[in-house]
Formats: sequence, structure tokens, C-alpha cells
Amino acid sequence: MTPMTLPPFPPFPIRGVRARYVRQAGCPSDFADVTVDFEPWEDGLVFEVADGAEVAGDPAASDLMVYHKAFVAGVREELAARAADVAVAVVVHRTTVHDVDSHERAFHAAGRVAVREAFARIDGPPRRPKRRRAGMA
Repeated sequence: MTPMTLPPFPPFPIRGVRARYVRQAGCPSDFADVTVDFEPWEDGLVFEVADGAEVAGDPAASDLMVYHKAFVAGVREELAARAADVAVAVVVHRTTVHDVDSHERAFHAAGRVAVREAFARIDGPPRRPKRRRAGMA
């Protein structure tokens, strides 16, 4: 690794990333809630559901598969925008589904949120601008 190159994403395990995409603005609404680990892996992205992964709600198996596929698409899209080199296994530990408000677009958005949360854990929280106190010049 030269001084100008960055290690592949993720540089270390990032566990328990909870990605929620919830928008209540009338009908239809959006709901997706997924908890994942980002584990260093071989080149590229691998997606898997952990043994014993929890599913809250009562989705049909085919719906859950569609939601996970949309989630991974969101993860891929956000990683393409943020990381030059990816070597990650994304492991799902919990998926929460709402019987009315869950759909593919919500899980796609949750995938993007998961990557943003992972990067926030690597980089730390965003810096807040300094505020001037009243009466100080």
C-alpha cells in the first residue's frame, strides 16, 4: 500500500449497523429496517444472511428475497459512489418488515443508509460548525 492509496472498504469489521428507512407522509409510506455487519472479505461484495437471522413481521419468503435483493442493490450503489476498492461481506442479522409499508424502494434506500452509517463509524460523526456565543467578538 502506497501513501496515496486507501485500504479496501471496510478497513476493519463494522458490526451491528442498523439501517432504517422510515417515511410516513400519508399513503403509501416507506418502511425498511435491517441490521447488518460489514466484514473485510475478498475483492468485491458478498451478501449473506446469517444462520439464525431474525425476521420481524411476517413476509412471504419470496418478498423477503426481493427486499434483500433491493437492499444489496442500494449497498452496491452507495459503495460505488464512496469507495474505490471494495472487499466486503455484508451479513444480515435482522430484517424488520411492515405488512403494508415495506417495499423494494424502501429496502434499496436502507441499503444506501447502511453504507453511510458504516462510513460514519469509520470517519466519525460529521463536524459541526463552530458557533459564536452572543457578546463575543
